[in-house]
Amino acid sequence: MGATATALDGDAAVPMPKPGYSERLYNADLGPVKQDWSAYNIFAFWLSDVHSVGGYVVAASLFALGLAGWQVMTSLVVGICIVQFFANLMARPSQQAAVPFPVICRISFGVFGANVPALIRGLIALVWYGIQTFLASNALTIVLLRFFPSLGELANGQFLGLSALGWLSFMLLWLLQAMVFWHGMQAIRRFIDWSGPAVYIAMFVLAGWLLYHAGWDNVSFTLSDQVLSPSQQAWQMIIAAVIVAGYFAGPTLNFGDFSRYCRSMAAVKKGNFWGLPVNFVVFAATTVMMVSATLPVFGEMIDDPIETVARLDNTYVALIGALTFVTTTVGINIVANFVAPAFDFANVAPRLISFRTGGLIAAVGSVFLMPWKLFNNPELIHYTVGALAAVIGPLYGILLVDFYRVRRGLIDVDGLFSTDPKGTYWYKNGVNPRAIKALIPAAIVALGINFGPQFGDLHYFSLFIGGIVGALCYAWFARDIKASYAGR
Repeated sequence: MGATATALDGDAAVPMPKPGYSERLYNADLGPVKQDWSAYNIFAFWLSDVHSVGGYVVAASLFALGLAGWQVMTSLVVGICIVQFFANLMARPSQQAAVPFPVICRISFGVFGANVPALIRGLIALVWYGIQTFLASNALTIVLLRFFPSLGELANGQFLGLSALGWLSFMLLWLLQAMVFWHGMQAIRRFIDWSGPAVYIAMFVLAGWLLYHAGWDNVSFTLSDQVLSPSQQAWQMIIAAVIVAGYFAGPTLNFGDFSRYCRSMAAVKKGNFWGLPVNFVVFAATTVMMVSATLPVFGEMIDDPIETVARLDNTYVALIGALTFVTTTVGINIVANFVAPAFDFANVAPRLISFRTGGLIAAVGSVFLMPWKLFNNPELIHYTVGALAAVIGPLYGILLVDFYRVRRGLIDVDGLFSTDPKGTYWYKNGVNPRAIKALIPAAIVALGINFGPQFGDLHYFSLFIGGIVGALCYAWFARDIKASYAGR
């Protein structure tokens, strides 16, 4: 399967391309890899992906929809099971071929057309990489000020929107993430193997401290005083489930970047089960207890964990909390927003851009984006990232219907790296026009629903509507391809 010949580079075996592999499509990072990850590694991946400041705020916000605790927990389970379902679907092609997401996109979009979905996903990850690094740097600033109060002088004044202390914290986190990433996927695996579980220990300590000072009787799983009718409650439950599914749509789309390393689909599914529904429910319950406890402790409900930590009068608990959210944000940033653009940018020019180089491009680009300005302008984030995210749904639809329905789950691994006009995935100019023709109308529909005020709550469903439209359009345009796979 794929490139089996190797050349020794020091102590490591570096895959060499088979005869016929094009340097315009192949490098050692994009080619098939050794599959030695277990279910625990996938479980740890989701721990890092779920345990973040963003995940904390999303989980807490769902408990403020006016629903009873059991209704919110039901919605959370349904939403995360939707994520699990699609994670399993997206995992199979990459696990089967041992290649990352942008290479799998070559099946549907053509060997060069794959750059379209890859860059869409890569740009979304690039923006959020910068924002998440900025959020983590805020938590680090709390730690620095607690132990070195004299640094407060550096918090005065600004240069390009950040104080000197802000720049120090941001660049320290930037360098830490780059160091982990620079050592490759095995180093990333080792980092997420311990960071995700370790976060739970710190969260339990922080939750215990808050609950002790709040008193258990003051903790409620309903963080809203809204009174809803049964029909309104049912609708809010549906919206809550869709919000959860939408929040994880990005990392789930390119989940193949990680499932490619797994030794079997059984291991992937086991890791997804423990890392998604089981883990997410525990995380959400811990989160809501912490948020609920902030009301009696601080006199107001706080759903931003960094602000909660900043208000703690116990230095050691504050330190544990701040370091917790630094670690969680670094974890999700690496697995969700660093690895993706690294592979995506490498896919554009494999001969010139390696996995490391692609990651460096993403890291440097995140600084020039000045994410603190983006974060302070929610409307700009909404329209910029929202426009890109609306296209994720159609990508799901096209990729999944093509792999499972049109091509019946068959992959020609050698064809993924071939520019031979007779190659399985070669079309005119290397782009499959059927996928592009399906993507355009589906993206227009998703964008219209996402940004059209007349659609109201329907904008929550733009991801799924775009996916359905994309799948139906592609299935229609690819009837000839499906016919060629009949009987295989």
